[in-house]
Amino acid sequence: MIITKKALPRRTFLRGMHASLALPLLDAMIPAATALEKTPAKPVPRLGFVFIPMGCDHSRWTPSAGPGLGELSPILRPMESVKDDLIVFTNFDLKNAYPGTHSTSNSAFLSAAFAKHTESSDYYLGTTVDQHAAREIGKDSQLPSLELSMDLLQTVGQCNNGYACVYQNNLSWSSPTTPLPSEAHPRTVFERLFGEGGSIDDRRAALRERASLLDWVRDDITRLKRKLGQEDRRRIDSYLSSIREVERQIQRAEAVAADNPLPDLDRPQGVPAAYRDHARLMFDLQLLAYQGDITRVITFQLARELSGRTYPEVGVPDPHHPLSHHGNDPEKVEKISRINRFHVSLFAEYLEKLKATPDGDGSLLDHVVLLYGSGMGNPSTHDHDNLPVLVAGGASCGVRGGRHVRFDEGTPLANLHLTLLDRVGVRLDSFGDSNGKIDDLFQAVPV
Repeated sequence: MIITKKALPRRTFLRGMHASLALPLLDAMIPAATALEKTPAKPVPRLGFVFIPMGCDHSRWTPSAGPGLGELSPILRPMESVKDDLIVFTNFDLKNAYPGTHSTSNSAFLSAAFAKHTESSDYYLGTTVDQHAAREIGKDSQLPSLELSMDLLQTVGQCNNGYACVYQNNLSWSSPTTPLPSEAHPRTVFERLFGEGGSIDDRRAALRERASLLDWVRDDITRLKRKLGQEDRRRIDSYLSSIREVERQIQRAEAVAADNPLPDLDRPQGVPAAYRDHARLMFDLQLLAYQGDITRVITFQLARELSGRTYPEVGVPDPHHPLSHHGNDPEKVEKISRINRFHVSLFAEYLEKLKATPDGDGSLLDHVVLLYGSGMGNPSTHDHDNLPVLVAGGASCGVRGGRHVRFDEGTPLANLHLTLLDRVGVRLDSFGDSNGKIDDLFQAVPV
């Protein structure tokens, strides 16, 4: 039998005057032969990293003993609906982060490398795990990687115990001497994902000239949908609705900022005033970036080390960093746990949205492997042992969730990085201070 039907290319864009719009994975992108064989589409794997600062309250983070997660600990409880997609780890460490500092907690998290002690521009670290992935699985996407954060202003100079601020500002490094700056402004991220290119100012001006990205590609959308089946039309409608909602959120935030009569020089327009709303919007943008295959590798810093951010949303008016030096004061430890749980709740919402988003032969969560955690264990003692770390998603990469894996002794976090790279098809002999992969993806003997 001769098959003449041509599949829609995976890298299909709708193009308007000032924008291009990548599409989610559709049945029409499956080659005709495989479609006839009823073989579902298998998307490429994606990899994401979410960083939280200043460790955790272990007493409320650590799950009960046992290979299964069972009843989640108080901090992890917001992830009850997705616990079957989680592996929580106990006893990972970062030996190259010592002597224990906030700067090295941040810098070693994705590099597992020793940071050169310097206050100047002769900083030196290592290539981070996300960038190893970007060179392989990200090379065919529009953006090899995407670096995001929640802090709009970067600090400069010397930040902590003689370490240059660059170690705290940047999670991602493309080489030992090249930190990659992160972006916290939702509008700028949206333009980078869906804008026409050029300078940031040019893209902002172009977006102000139009009511919506979708308005410019409406004709292309209409023509394309005529060629698609019912399920593909539904997927496109869902994807476009998500883009429209993100646009509305940004426009609402800009309107609030524009109508504010008080001077606010530190907060650009388009950034929600509440941390919760800002974080949700940044997570939504990440979902869109994965769904449209605009990028396959993302890092996201929920806050920097030494952050003085307060969290009135959860009844913590105290700055985070001073609280982290709790000295086992029960009241301070309890407030730290509230911050930890708040961060987890935002991540849980993101996981639920990924799980609800169809992608190929499963959901986006099935095809995205996400590492969530901190480079510090007990912040009061600045240690880098027993790190709060978990992995979510990645079923299509062999990740088997619903487990608590406790190592009998300290194990390099670099082993996990090396294993995750292997699972998404990036082969390295070693990484940082690794001493091996975790056999059969987290088959360490659990308690």
